[in-house]
Amino acid sequence: MSPVSGVVVDTSVWIDFFAGRPAPELEAALQAGWVVLPPVVVAELVSGARRPGERAAIARLVAELLIHDTPPQHWIRVGELRRQLSEKGLAVSTPDAHVAQCALERSAVLLSRDVIFGRIAAHCPLRVRAG
Repeated sequence: MSPVSGVVVDTSVWIDFFAGRPAPELEAALQAGWVVLPPVVVAELVSGARRPGERAAIARLVAELLIHDTPPQHWIRVGELRRQLSEKGLAVSTPDAHVAQCALERSAVLLSRDVIFGRIAAHCPLRVRAG
């Protein structure tokens, strides 16, 4: 796995990772320092963290990893991606379009276990791996 500019990691992979399930591609990307977090993934992880220890682990993660920059132009591209996919018959949530757009902007692989990203990849140059 040799990213152009990082490996974007979706919430579905982090959930399994924090639950102790195997995530070999994520673990390799973490060791190599390639992991990039979309800001919405941070929010999704925090919202699902029920125990203080989980929230502390997420806070450490956020402090150590690169967060993808999302200026206004990013959000315009997110909206354009959603519109283009909708025109092709694929309804995508704004958070999922944001995660996909982060990977597209970085020419990065997206690690995800969510089937929606495979559907998105059928219509654009998004590269997805199961993580």
